[in-house]
Amino acid sequence: MLIDLRELSPSQVYFNMIQTLIPRPIAWVLSENAKGGYNLAPFSYFNAVCSDPPLVMISVGKQPDGSHKDTRVNIETRKDFVIHITHREMLEAMNASSATLPPEVSEVEELGLETTSMEGSRLPRLAAARVAYACELYDILEIGNGPQSVILGRVNSIYIDDSVAAVNEKGRLKVDASTLDPVGRLGASEYVTFGEVVRVARPQ
Repeated sequence: MLIDLRELSPSQVYFNMIQTLIPRPIAWVLSENAKGGYNLAPFSYFNAVCSDPPLVMISVGKQPDGSHKDTRVNIETRKDFVIHITHREMLEAMNASSATLPPEVSEVEELGLETTSMEGSRLPRLAAARVAYACELYDILEIGNGPQSVILGRVNSIYIDDSVAAVNEKGRLKVDASTLDPVGRLGASEYVTFGEVVRVARPQ
């Protein structure tokens, strides 16, 4: 099978991309809204892009009405944000946080999620997270016909739960991936964990 993306609509291209570019890591992004509450949203167009300086990328589309999503607005306005690596026990809450809510409504509060302070960050992290990145805005690039917002964040510090980290015989950090138990994004409503695929319906 050969799929010529040049002959497809943007929605068809998106479907073929997310079905084949798998698994994708999920950035569960906490940002601060205009009222001081904490918005939380997942993005699976996400990865590291540079080590000097340490940069990560999340790609954020627009709302159906063409306006910017809350995550972009919050990061552009207040400059800092925290990215969490989602693990299996957080999957249901992460999926629920993808529902569209008014900008001033906090997904953290709506879902009853506990936060805790993160050293080196003005913003808190999710208390249950095993890995979190404290980021500051580096740049926002608008690409494509959407346009899509590519948000580059400089990682200032990384929180790693002691239960998933150790130092190996060479003195290097070693994260136990099976204990971290991260969740990856597949196509449609599918996710992948260590050894199984989990289907979770998106909220209406």
